[in-house]
Amino acid sequence: MADHGEAMCRQVDGKMTRVFELFGKRWTGLIVATLMPGPVHFADLRRAIPGISERMLSDRLMELASTGLIVREVDAGPPLRVSYRLTEAGLAMEPALKELGRWAETYLAEGGQCPERFRK
Repeated sequence: MADHGEAMCRQVDGKMTRVFELFGKRWTGLIVATLMPGPVHFADLRRAIPGISERMLSDRLMELASTGLIVREVDAGPPLRVSYRLTEAGLAMEPALKELGRWAETYLAEGGQCPERFRK
């Protein structure tokens, strides 16, 4: 077995670690993508993301707000409604999300499998 020094080992980039600590969590990317066109009310967000529970949506929204990617706004009622919108930092994710969408269109078939022609 080859002896590898510490300098020889690859290390994950700290920036990528920060990105995937946030966006690696289930639902986070879908929430940001749903908010990309503009503000969305909580109930509309829940309907737009099939399978997410109210509790999980609330947790992810609080996390995104604490990172500064979204803003929670209370709309004057009646009825009282809460909407969420992306901040400048959140909107800056648009090119990356679009590129990921293009990548998925090319390399991920329905069901999440790479087509055989790309497995070489």
